[in-house]
Formats: sequence, structure tokens, C-alpha cells
Amino acid sequence: MVVTTTISDPPELLRSTFASRYARASLPRYKMQEQPIPKEAACQIIKDELMLDGNPRLNLASFVTTWMEPECDHLIMSSLNKNYVDMDEYPVTTELQNRCVNMIGRLFHAPVGQDEKAIGVSTVGSSEAIMLAGLAFKRKWQAKRKAENKPYDKPNIVTGANVQVCWEKFARYFEVELKEVKLTEGYYIMDPVKAVELVDENTICVAAILGSTLTGEFEDVKLLNELIAKKNKEIGWDTPIHVDAASGGFIAPFLYPDLQWDFRLPLVKSINVSGHKYGLVYAGVGWVVWRGKEELPEDLIFHINYLGSDQPTFTLNFSKGSSQIIAQYYQFIRLGFEGHHGELYG
Repeated sequence: MVVTTTISDPPELLRSTFASRYARASLPRYKMQEQPIPKEAACQIIKDELMLDGNPRLNLASFVTTWMEPECDHLIMSSLNKNYVDMDEYPVTTELQNRCVNMIGRLFHAPVGQDEKAIGVSTVGSSEAIMLAGLAFKRKWQAKRKAENKPYDKPNIVTGANVQVCWEKFARYFEVELKEVKLTEGYYIMDPVKAVELVDENTICVAAILGSTLTGEFEDVKLLNELIAKKNKEIGWDTPIHVDAASGGFIAPFLYPDLQWDFRLPLVKSINVSGHKYGLVYAGVGWVVWRGKEELPEDLIFHINYLGSDQPTFTLNFSKGSSQIIAQYYQFIRLGFEGHHGELYG
């Protein structure tokens, strides 16, 4: 089933205005033609159609990076044919991902020593990152409930009604009740007090947004941490926090370094961030990092060896490109801390 929509009642044949003599016959729109056409003709036909797309450089609607330096474009083009999952074949690319994870973990004040490694993975965006973080919370909650001989079939997650649709996807796809804090006039982010009121023994985590989809506002993660800590102490729970920093994760450390929203708060167990937003990389890369390896249940990690040596993997898909990971590393070493601050501030 095709779930996207196009122009209503389009003609069944495609007609290219500027095509070579090899493409004078119209092509079927929704089925494959019988005979091949020259590569030049195929390229021209597609270029002609794509002229009707918008200009990415003028697209501010999705907060996604649409320009990178030519040097990085070259790195991207030279790595398009690398399958990241083949770590034995591309060990340097794997190392670059690990460096990015550690840079991000330390940027978010993960409690790791100088010689220790942060725990995290690259993803195709914050949506996948949130799915992985949510699964980790659900699995840890279920294991604890089983050990206590308590029901574990009705997990819930508390968020504001201003969350991005990926949180609704997580709840629906992985059978978790979504308990939303309703917004009020003049206050368009999650109210920490109301969020904590919704927390119960089945809450796997409370999700705070650093950069609301609606307004870009930061939610008060520090106050949320204090309120949940108080409730946990009173009742004996251990409800954790996840921070969805898809937009704000690459803003707050540079512009608001004293703002406490990350792993400096003890109940923050995982954070996601989008590399393709203010990480300044083209669409297709996100990151999720955990406070420590104890926050990522081992049974969610798969170990494969049919591509070579033992390779641990925790992703929703298998094969994926390497180019965006390499581009992220380029931006980190190209700009450094001061460069990122300058890109954002002026």
C-alpha cells in the first residue's frame, strides 16, 4: 500500500519536455517499462521532474540542515557505498561513530572517566533514537516488575501534549500507554507539576523536551528531576527521565552551559539528539546516549558474527549508510566547541 499522496488523478504516462531522442516515447508512471533507456535520458527525465520540488536552501520548515561545506560534501560522496553495519570491513568508520558517541556523551556530562567510553549509538534520526531509548526503559521496568512478582502488562509513559509524533509512534508500536499533560493557554510546554501527578507505578519514564516542536521552548528538566525525586523517595519508586533533545541538544551546551538539563541531573538516564538539525549534518543521522551501560538492558543487544567477528548491535534496522556519521565527525572536529558556539550565536 502506498501511504503517500501525489497530485490527484495524474496521467498514466510521464512526458519529459527535454529528453534525448532515446526517450521520445512516454514512460509508464506506475509500472516498469519493457525496455531500458540510456543513462543520460534517465537522468534528464528525473532532473526535469525534480525541478518542481522546492529549493532545500529555502526550506526552514523542518529544522534540518540543507547546506554543508564542499569538503564535507566530498567526504559524503566518497562514502555513500559504505554499509556501516559491516564493521569488520570498515573499522575506521566504526571508530568515528564511537568517537562521536563519546564526544556527545561528554558534551551532555555523562558520568564517564577519562579512560572510559560513553554508551550510545548512531541512528537514522531522533525517531529511531527515541524508539531505542523507550524500549530500554520498558524492558528495565518489565524486568523489575517481574522480579517483584507484580503485573507488567500495562506500562505507560508521561509526556507533554507538545511532543513530536515519534512519541505517539513509540507508544502505539510498542504497546505503551501515552499519558499526555495537556497544554494551557499561554503555557505551551509540559508543566512538571502536572506531569508528576500522572506518574504511577506503571510509568516507565517521563519524557522532557529540550526544544518543543511547537515553539522551540526548553522544558524545565531540573524542576522535573526534583519533583520526581521527591515522589520516588516518598513512595519508593525509581521513575526515570528521558530528555528528547532533538533540537536543543546541540544548542544548550554552547549557548546555555550552566543550564542543568542533562546527565548532571541524577534521574536523567538517556538523551537523544538529532545530528541533522543543529548538529549541522544533512538529514539521516541521530544519536542516543545513556547514562551508563546499566541503563541499557543486555538482552536488547544482538551479537552477530556472519559478517566477521562478533559485532554487538542495537538498532531497529540493519544496513545503513556511513556518510552521515562521517559528516557528523567532520563537523565536530571542524568546528570544535568554539565553532559550534559561533555558528549558533553569530
